[in-house]
Amino acid sequence: MKLFEDKTQARPFIKWVGGKTQLLDEVRKSLPRDFASRQHVTYVEPFVGGGAVMFWILQAYPNIESAVINDINQELICTYRVIKENVEELIAELAHIQDEYIPLEAEGRKAYFMNKRTRFNTKQTSPVETAALFIFLNRTCFNGLYRVNSKGEFNVPHGKYTNPRICDIDNLRACSNILQRVEILCGDFAQTGRYAGPDTLYYFDPPYKPITETSSFTSYAKEGFDDSEQLRLRDFCDQISDEKALFVASNSDPRDVNPTENFFDSIYQHFFIKRVSAARMINSDASGRGAISELLISNVVNA
Repeated sequence: MKLFEDKTQARPFIKWVGGKTQLLDEVRKSLPRDFASRQHVTYVEPFVGGGAVMFWILQAYPNIESAVINDINQELICTYRVIKENVEELIAELAHIQDEYIPLEAEGRKAYFMNKRTRFNTKQTSPVETAALFIFLNRTCFNGLYRVNSKGEFNVPHGKYTNPRICDIDNLRACSNILQRVEILCGDFAQTGRYAGPDTLYYFDPPYKPITETSSFTSYAKEGFDDSEQLRLRDFCDQISDEKALFVASNSDPRDVNPTENFFDSIYQHFFIKRVSAARMINSDASGRGAISELLISNVVNA
């Protein structure tokens, strides 16, 4: 199965730390062998983030009749909703920002970025402006990182991209088309439990458990996601499994750093655990980038 083979196919409209584009084939291998022939399937993604798996799977499997996405990040979900409901207004706003930003010299770009970041953090903007600022900041900040402080304020510094693509008209319209059959929720992942059933597939991409003291990029919401939250997610996987729903979940592999660390192997011992290779994309030290192991956990038999 080819992934994103046509330029008109919808793809993530933002860069996202831990985005799963590189792992789509491994996710596909984790699905039931007969998944493409199943009828009346509902797809649920409780931590949608950049949506790489969601955009891919809804285009690769037309037998998925409906989908539900959720995230605790309010500005991210606002952006998804604007793309679904007001994509042309968003395109006009982004085109205006792009026309102002691109001609500027380095210092002018940095000042423009900081001004827009301050505006974004007021949380007093309209949904369309919020979405436009969210995409602009994502496309022009350092490494496309989304991080907030304890006050919930976006605090990533300006990046140094020569020609960032701020307004990708064709992809925004393609994303809007896909989102027409998607219900968009904002809040705790547990609220998606009401969709669990024999014809439901969940994909979980939660904030990863940090495997070193400097590897935590989980602060995309001020609430954080610690080990107690990882355990609560495990309990949720038990709950939806009892409802006969299928799930695939990804997470970091602590054994990459400590071969004796069995946190996930222990708490998910009653499910299937597979280690797959992934690239570490976010690291300030180039020597820290490269192939690492990640976990794919599922309750799928005969995947």
